[in-house]
Amino acid sequence: MKLNLNKLYRKALIPMLAIPLLGLPQAADAAAESTNATETAGQVSEMEVLQEVLDYLDAYNIEGADRDLFLENAIRGMVYTLDDPYSDYYTAEELEEFEDSVNQEFVGIGVTLRFTGSKLYITDVLPGSPAGSAGLKKGDIIAKVDGEAVISGDDIIRIQGEENTKVLLNIIRGTQNMAIPVNRSHFSLPSVTGSYIPSGRIGYIALSSFSENADKEFAAELDKLREAGMRSMVLDLRDNLGGYVDTAAEIVKYFMKSGTLMYTAGQSDNLEAVTISGGQDIDMPVVILTNEMTASASEILTGALHDNGIATVVGTQTYGKARIQNVFTLSNGSSLKLTVQRYLTPNREDFNHVGLKPDIEVKNNATAQLITGMYKAGARNIKLRGNASSLSINDVAFSGYVDTLQSGDKTYVPSRILSALIQGDIAWSASTQKLTVTDRNGNKAGFTIAAKTAKLVDGETYVEIHAFQKKFPGIKWTYKQGTIQLSK
Repeated sequence: MKLNLNKLYRKALIPMLAIPLLGLPQAADAAAESTNATETAGQVSEMEVLQEVLDYLDAYNIEGADRDLFLENAIRGMVYTLDDPYSDYYTAEELEEFEDSVNQEFVGIGVTLRFTGSKLYITDVLPGSPAGSAGLKKGDIIAKVDGEAVISGDDIIRIQGEENTKVLLNIIRGTQNMAIPVNRSHFSLPSVTGSYIPSGRIGYIALSSFSENADKEFAAELDKLREAGMRSMVLDLRDNLGGYVDTAAEIVKYFMKSGTLMYTAGQSDNLEAVTISGGQDIDMPVVILTNEMTASASEILTGALHDNGIATVVGTQTYGKARIQNVFTLSNGSSLKLTVQRYLTPNREDFNHVGLKPDIEVKNNATAQLITGMYKAGARNIKLRGNASSLSINDVAFSGYVDTLQSGDKTYVPSRILSALIQGDIAWSASTQKLTVTDRNGNKAGFTIAAKTAKLVDGETYVEIHAFQKKFPGIKWTYKQGTIQLSK
């Protein structure tokens, strides 16, 4: 999908594109006047030096001279010298690829994958994807790729490839073994997906990118959930790296009638308020889920809803990118992406390189974050079912998983999930190898490595479920063939 480059001056894209600055043509004129003044003074201009280098390379370099490549690398060198991770140089092709990614345009087979326990699981088959057309299903295990066994997560690379090529996947599905050819091709993904949880009348909306159409998709999903009976919302912004700021501003209008979206400042460092008007109040509790990959336009939306008293934030500290870029089209069709503004939240918090801190911190476990968000949105009871490739909460499917460990007759479950179920908290002591779980009423229970009631694997703590139930008898559970069901 190719976008109209003129739109780049009207749309604001974060982290890569941003709000256009008023007065840039005047700034360019001023730069030109400065250059003319320098030349008038008899000094050599920068462009003359660059031209001299190109001429010498062309005339004497024994390796040959590719002037276009020299110029491209010179531009990249200038941009990279800025020591700004957000400024960049794009060829026309690179810019198109970036635009496609923001607008959820991809080439591949269209699955999400997870390698764990020496197996490669399909955790989701994306709507409208080649994988769906080929008959692949969530929970399938990919055993071979083009006849070669899958032995590590690196084998995911072999599934990727060019458009209009084919990959042969050997799949294990329950007791079945099958070979399924899949054509790699172009497919589009929605930026917004949603679910309705009848118990608690909670609407769940996942916003994966602030694409050009994400605000329209959001409005449609919001209407659908309202019609279903939604009385509170969980807005999932985890792993959303940003997109068009205009889109974020339009989405904010579905939460509040008017108010401050953010503050921005350019070279003058004078703060200016960016305001919202013509919106509507959401009139229901809102919970936002964040993680360390919630960035840019996602942070604008999070900060706006939080600071205006509309949303409670659950999860981990966000990415911390409070800088805005413009894309300037060059005469050869390439583009410069330059940082031109910084921005602050409505409460004037500058979180660049720091991130936004959640109101309720839930670390290192996406399922525990979702459970906590559901409780905060008004769920009274949680019933969870999951395994290495799937997750459901209160009989509604979500993206995610629940890892369990088996050791003889003992079953270990991630402590953060169990703690979230009882709306509690955990504390790990490395010196005593002891995990302490505290429930919402202040009741505490200890689990240790020595007593085999706890395990520590890859930095994550697990609790033996029999021992946990003895200390917190409100938990009910069943475990069968790798799938655990938990309820509270």
